[in-house]
Amino acid sequence: MRLVVRSFSELCITAGALIVLFVVYLLLWTGVKADSASSDQIDQLHHQWAQGTVSTPAPSASASGRGAPKKTAPPAPAAYKDGKAFAVMYIPRLGKKWSRPVLQDTRVKTLQKGLGHYAGTARLGATGNFAVAGHRRTYGDPFKDFPELRPGDAVVLDDGKTWFTYRIDNKPYLTVPSDIGVIDPVPVKSPFKSPGRYLTLTTCDPEWGSSHRLIAWGHLDSTQPVEQGKPAALRS
Repeated sequence: MRLVVRSFSELCITAGALIVLFVVYLLLWTGVKADSASSDQIDQLHHQWAQGTVSTPAPSASASGRGAPKKTAPPAPAAYKDGKAFAVMYIPRLGKKWSRPVLQDTRVKTLQKGLGHYAGTARLGATGNFAVAGHRRTYGDPFKDFPELRPGDAVVLDDGKTWFTYRIDNKPYLTVPSDIGVIDPVPVKSPFKSPGRYLTLTTCDPEWGSSHRLIAWGHLDSTQPVEQGKPAALRS
């Protein structure tokens, strides 16, 4: 009997130690790795932008070289690459220094580096629904304070050429995963009734679970070239 009790006690101690280590991994180590990965993604973007890799080529002149150049449609923007960052998001409500890279797709590995843009939704600033997901907890806790978002809050994005300022239109909406419709051009549950330039932000709820989703919707309020400096929402 003593041997059984001793063995059981040792198993309980071992299991407890493993649980503690797992909690430490979730709370600390995933955050350290995610913060480092997020910073690396932003640094890489800034380096690319400094090298001018996001510049748009000028229209070519006519083949003969005589007269005015032919009017041509502007070149289509390059497609976002899966798993690659293409913009940086700032949300002053979540902290003056809060910033996260936005990467293409919402795969597990992608969301460990920053926020993920839902494939198939609108491009940044374009007509339609620019939808983005992020972790509530673990991997840097990017949307830990998501419930603090309020109507009128600014969500600012920088793609190296343009500042895009969206404004939140609702308090975070709580729902189940099957009822969100976040990739629709005009989300059914949103405040919007007709096509426009919209933003959808999603994260999990409760903080340490994933049974529900929190959603915030916004509309594009303004844009300005990066050469003009930071938008007013980031200067206040």
